[in-house]
Amino acid sequence: MDVVLAPDIYVNASVALGSPPEHAVRRAFGSPSRPKASGWVMERVESMLHAIPEFKDGAVERQMTTIRGLVDVVDTNEFFIEDWDKALVALAKAAGVGRVLTDHPDLLASKRVDGVEFVSSDSWLGEQAAPPPPPVG
Repeated sequence: MDVVLAPDIYVNASVALGSPPEHAVRRAFGSPSRPKASGWVMERVESMLHAIPEFKDGAVERQMTTIRGLVDVVDTNEFFIEDWDKALVALAKAAGVGRVLTDHPDLLASKRVDGVEFVSSDSWLGEQAAPPPPPVG
């Protein structure tokens, strides 16, 4: 797994079946290694799902149980709710990857923070579908 998933990807995948974030999450969960997440990501996902009127409390609990069962939670520092870039960079570094998958426009606009690249679900899915380069030599 070469990326970690930002909270918006989990939420968008949860509410928009067939969307690029939903396809990205399926691919991430289908990889041989389990995606890494942090407590901060899990808290943001749960909070965002609670804010969606269509998601009743019971549905949020079931969705969070499903997500927690599919990821490995890694330790990172505590961050404030609004510290998306700092929290996601810390998660990427703790997970040993250099990229964060997100569709959050502010994060995508920054492109790279402290050596960690922010990539959209559309771009990442395109990369995954592309054939590998031919061997050199």
